[in-house]
Amino acid sequence: MALLQSGHALRRMLGLTAGRAAFGASASRYLATDTTQMTVRDALNSAMDEEMARDDKVYVLGEEVAEYQGAYKITRGLLQKYGPERVKDTPITEAGFCGIAVGSAFAGLKPVCEFMTWNFALQAIDHIINSAAKTLYMSAGDINCPIVFRGPNGAAAGVAAQHSQCFAAWYSSVPGLKVLAPYDSEDARGLLKAAIRDPDPVVFLENELLYGTAFPVTPQVLDKDFVLPIGKAKVMRAGTHVTLVSFSKMVGFCLKAAEELAAEGIECEVINLRSIKPLDRDTILASARKTHRVIAVEEGWPQCGVSAEISAVVTEQAFDDLDAPVMRITGSEVPMPYATNLEELALPHVEDIIKGVKKILNKA
Repeated sequence: MALLQSGHALRRMLGLTAGRAAFGASASRYLATDTTQMTVRDALNSAMDEEMARDDKVYVLGEEVAEYQGAYKITRGLLQKYGPERVKDTPITEAGFCGIAVGSAFAGLKPVCEFMTWNFALQAIDHIINSAAKTLYMSAGDINCPIVFRGPNGAAAGVAAQHSQCFAAWYSSVPGLKVLAPYDSEDARGLLKAAIRDPDPVVFLENELLYGTAFPVTPQVLDKDFVLPIGKAKVMRAGTHVTLVSFSKMVGFCLKAAEELAAEGIECEVINLRSIKPLDRDTILASARKTHRVIAVEEGWPQCGVSAEISAVVTEQAFDDLDAPVMRITGSEVPMPYATNLEELALPHVEDIIKGVKKILNKA
């Protein structure tokens, strides 16, 4: 596993992912006025840096986060600034260092626990769910757990089934956990700072292929006290014909599809969930009642997925407003193949979203 982890990280840390960067094209939709470019990697790094400066109870631990500056360079420079007491390298034992992190949160510290990939967090899932998520309830509100579990989630490129799973649906089904999934640099800064300040355990699902993507950010986003509300989605693009609901990397795919469809006179409303749990039902339902058609997009598996929850919410609470059944566009029901051609077939693409929109509008 150590060799797989290190090789996986090395291939990514210099941003060697241009072949799969179609999602970054939507960054150009921002106006250049009063904005600067910031990568998602730097947004995450600066958020942790500022929160560690703000609160000396915040510390970081995980594999290669200190001396190596982070497997993906997210923790770059933190060891030199805050020292080994607050930036701790751990052995490759997720169950061990996750348990230490949860225990320290019970004792009043505010750990940011990095998993090199959320796939490896399976080794620590007992601590995340049975300890972090449930203890506040089981202690009758006496013991809270202010901890952030963070790292790359979902498919990268060419890393096969054991390194490519999306865990958004898994963790969002657990009472006691908050689950966040940033798309752009604004999301990454604002949501991570909010997660670190939150008194409850937060699962923070990043995307490896977005780390090197630069997005415009405003001076407001760069303010050290900028935080985004947990549980609130963002309408990235207004539209009238169909609503596209998504999170993380798939938001970029939806925006790209919306741009192409606009040239054909089809206006899509694009919602960036940001928060998987709590889910912003109000924003989803308001858009469904406006466009009367909803497509939920995710790269995770279809059964019991985030898109299935969105479909249920819209169907149960806005059924009479719909002109067509809710559609889901998801990853295929298969462990991620290693072969490049099969991997491409296992994941949603912009073309799939365009076809779905035309189908739901009876324009296919």
